Amino acid sequence: MNVTEYDFERQFDERKAIQWMQENWSQSFMFCGLYATLVFAGRHFMRGRQKLELRRPLVLWSLSLAVFSVIGAVRTGWYMLHILTTHGFKQSVCDQSFYSGPVSKFWAYAFVLSKAPELGDTMFIILRKQRLLFLHWYHHITVLLYSWYSYKDQVAGGGWFMTMNFLVHALMYSYYAVRAAGLHVPRPCAVVITAAQIMQMAMGLTVTYLVYRWMQVDHCPSYLDNIVWASLMYLSYLLLFSSFFYESYLRCKSGKCSKAD
Repeated sequence: MNVTEYDFERQFDERKAIQWMQENWSQSFMFCGLYATLVFAGRHFMRGRQKLELRRPLVLWSLSLAVFSVIGAVRTGWYMLHILTTHGFKQSVCDQSFYSGPVSKFWAYAFVLSKAPELGDTMFIILRKQRLLFLHWYHHITVLLYSWYSYKDQVAGGGWFMTMNFLVHALMYSYYAVRAAGLHVPRPCAVVITAAQIMQMAMGLTVTYLVYRWMQVDHCPSYLDNIVWASLMYLSYLLLFSSFFYESYLRCKSGKCSKAD
């Protein structure tokens, strides 16, 4: 199975990118600290003020992230399919070529860098005075920290983590863009997206377990501390998204709560 390579993907210097991340990954703590400060300061600032509409900026914001995620999902998805069909499932989990392959290396770096600007999602929630869930800001902070932390070591499992996240975000940001444009979206679409997020977290836990299992006997490069952090992260996501699913789509089905934001 041949995967078409574009010049900008082939010419991307992943060695410099990895070196930069190894030297600067801890800056993710600075981004997260600034983000948390702006989140709580922003909520305090907006208290007692009229909410801002921001419909057009939100459409552009969500649409741009949707396009980026769709392209990333297609490129990493094709490369993942190539690994699966040529080398099998175990290699797709343990393979490090996602960080250096001619097709995926650019998108791997773009993926981890994108976790910083994605923090901007929360500003729209605050300025529009919508309900800010713990799940939302906790997810943003921990994904940024773990992505930068893992990219510097090129750990096994990264290909699955990136591909799944790109795919789910392609659906999620497309949904946000359509809703921000004022178009009606059937409720089952939101259910499907949340279900996809839950499946992503369950698969993330599975891949993390397999990396731990195979790194003991096979060439499946990772570190015990990375396995621990990945397990805690994905388990917490699985519990939080499952709780959100229940509260928004199951408990609310009988009219026991208000419509979820």
